[in-house]
Amino acid sequence: MDFLRSNLPYILAGISTGGQYALIAIGYTMVYGILRLINFAHGDVFMASGLILIYANTVMPLYISIPLTIIATVLLGFAVERVAYKPLRTAPRMSIMISAIGMSYLIQNLALYVTGGLTKYYPSIPWIGDSINIMGAMTKRVTVITPLLTIALVVALVLLIKHTKIGMAMRAVSRDFETAQLMGVKLDAVISTTFIIGSFLAAIGSILFFSNYTGVTPTVGAMPGLKAFVAAVFGGIGSIPGAVIGAFIIGICENIIKGLGWTTFSDAFTFVLLIIVLMFMPTGIFGEKATDKV
Repeated sequence: MDFLRSNLPYILAGISTGGQYALIAIGYTMVYGILRLINFAHGDVFMASGLILIYANTVMPLYISIPLTIIATVLLGFAVERVAYKPLRTAPRMSIMISAIGMSYLIQNLALYVTGGLTKYYPSIPWIGDSINIMGAMTKRVTVITPLLTIALVVALVLLIKHTKIGMAMRAVSRDFETAQLMGVKLDAVISTTFIIGSFLAAIGSILFFSNYTGVTPTVGAMPGLKAFVAAVFGGIGSIPGAVIGAFIIGICENIIKGLGWTTFSDAFTFVLLIIVLMFMPTGIFGEKATDKV
């Protein structure tokens, strides 16, 4: 009980961080589920969303700049798919991967040009940025909102995939890319929708993340993006529930390690945990076992 009381702020922060990683990880796992490729620019879309809101807030109030930021982030994700992926649809996988890495560096360098390399500070969002007391631990309201909002968004996403026409098309494409195309599934529409959903969730994750960690730099998306990718692999890449559970586990463990005073090793722990899990479960916790076709 004493352990829980003394580490409650770190546990709450871990749950919150896990929710933010989960919203980014879903973008990775959905793109992989459809294209069997990793969108290396996804962490930079997350970073760009933070910068867009900072600059938008200088000329308009938050109640206008927040929706506009979400729309702009979705359009950026759509543009990444059209520029880096669509022209290379029939190209070798290595070519598409290099294109995605190039897009990542392009977004980072554009952000570097715009910001001059200086740290920009995220605006304080009323209500969610307020401090609250939970069982004697002081934390921001965003810490409580994040896991609840994450779960609500994941439930909505699962319902969309299970019970809508576009969701059925996504499942068909993820199961068999070529057969779905032969059966009349509009491949471009499915892939674009996947990127749009992933970018929308990254925009929400960006708002929650930068409400806690207010400094935004051109490279700030790299580590959250990498940890979200690890969460997706840890949970079983291609599995949405796996990505979410993996993200929460990583977020909680990372913050408990900080609470124990081992802050230096908190990032390293994420990758050590991944190595240990993959040694025993190569496809992750919820990943499908690979079967060889004869």
